[in-house]
Amino acid sequence: MTEAHVPDTFEDARPRLLGLAYRMLGVYAEAEDAVQDAWLRWQAADRTAIERPDAWLTTVTTRLALDRLKAGARRREDYVGPWLPEPLVVERGPEEAAELSDSLTLGFLTMLDRLNPIERAVLLLADVFAVPFADVATTVDRSEVACRQIASRARRRLRDGSATRHRVGADPSERAVVDRFLFALASGDIEETLALLAPDVVCISDGGPNKRAARRPIVGGDRVGRFLLNLARRNLPGAAAEPLTVNGDPGIIVTIAGAIDFVAAFEVEAGRVAAIWLVRNPEKLEHVAAPVPIQ
Repeated sequence: MTEAHVPDTFEDARPRLLGLAYRMLGVYAEAEDAVQDAWLRWQAADRTAIERPDAWLTTVTTRLALDRLKAGARRREDYVGPWLPEPLVVERGPEEAAELSDSLTLGFLTMLDRLNPIERAVLLLADVFAVPFADVATTVDRSEVACRQIASRARRRLRDGSATRHRVGADPSERAVVDRFLFALASGDIEETLALLAPDVVCISDGGPNKRAARRPIVGGDRVGRFLLNLARRNLPGAAAEPLTVNGDPGIIVTIAGAIDFVAAFEVEAGRVAAIWLVRNPEKLEHVAAPVPIQ
């Protein structure tokens, strides 16, 4: 007879708390730090006075993430070139957590950067984690009516910025489109490459201060196609590519002599590549070698 599972409130909640903090901050190490700080507060708290531990942990983690997000605003303003979230390979969680996959894509996380920290927290809590507005209000120290207005405003800002997909889990057909696209690039097939790109495709690359990358988004099928074909022609010795799922989207990891050079995620719409997120900043490539346990 196997030993019965002894519930550990914090450890059971950790994947969800990590997922919340990562969506708030876009950097996994910072999310881990926020959750670790939440654990320290949990250890020091009088737990007999905590009526709803999950709600308490959600509130504490959100507030800690808000503090970090506000403190890091200047660093993002001074960042060299476009700032993209840290790409992740995410462990598959329970089936009921599959609906969270869309909110982990680099496209969605990048759109969240249009929101101020409070808007970001309210939208994630209410729309992604289904936290009641009464609890959201307590977390961000606003009235419930104000939080509903903040959520409505945040949704409009995201809708006005870009159309968003609504799917649950990865679609195998998306992987097939990306594989065809990558094969066309590798073989130098210009016609096929352009045919698999949406006319208004966007390619955003993040090299940070030390790696070469396009300093502005590249827009349009012809410009993106030729940019990527030029990259593919570099023919670097020791280069290898491996397909993988990045933040829920089909992606690829490219290594040179065993070291990660870049990670890319591809957003597919109507059978064509609609967006490409390419990360070269080495500081953001530490967690793509193995899956991380977040929801």
